[in-house]
Amino acid sequence: MRRIFKRGLPVAAVLVLIAVIWAAWYWGLIPRKTYTAADFGIDTAVSPVDYNQNGADDYTDLLRGAKKDAKAHPRYDGSYYEGGYPPENIGVCTDVVWRAFREAGYSLRDMVDADIEARPEAYPNIEKRDRNIDFRRVTNLRIFFSEYARTLTTDVGRIEEWQPGDIVIFGKDKHIGIVSDKRNKNGQPYILHNGGQPVREEDYLPRAEVMAHYRFDASMIPAELLKTF
Repeated sequence: MRRIFKRGLPVAAVLVLIAVIWAAWYWGLIPRKTYTAADFGIDTAVSPVDYNQNGADDYTDLLRGAKKDAKAHPRYDGSYYEGGYPPENIGVCTDVVWRAFREAGYSLRDMVDADIEARPEAYPNIEKRDRNIDFRRVTNLRIFFSEYARTLTTDVGRIEEWQPGDIVIFGKDKHIGIVSDKRNKNGQPYILHNGGQPVREEDYLPRAEVMAHYRFDASMIPAELLKTF
């Protein structure tokens, strides 16, 4: 038995090491080579709007805001907060989105709330309107963006149609994220999102179930619905 144990121990150690390396690779803890749109001959989309007039178009600001949230690495926590906005050090997937919009000058909370007030029939899931939490629900964001953003492909193989700052919903309103400017070896973009994972900007798209894909364009939205942060 001792001989068998001694022979089996190295094998077990190797298997554990392989499992650890695989997990580190899967969660993006092992750096991978990333690419840009230019590497695949893809032009980067530019928004016709610079809402906050900071010299950067909206798509660039949305990307910057999502990257800031990813870098801050807020702890995953979906607790309810009076006033709606959780502290910067906590958040969930929807908080990545409103923080990205904040960077572009928009108050997504107030925009969603205004739409819920104007079109309550479009939000059958809401029994009682609450501006402190409604904008932090994936279902409500899907309803909002399906009405006021461009609906794009869900085919992850059509890489030219995925652009930085785009909004992606996964599963059946289970998760949401922002498209990054980084791409994998196949040209598929990384996703900036918070699911409590170790690395918040990751090669997530190929292994996820994409439900919806949007591109926000303020020029398509009624002026009364646009709210400044």
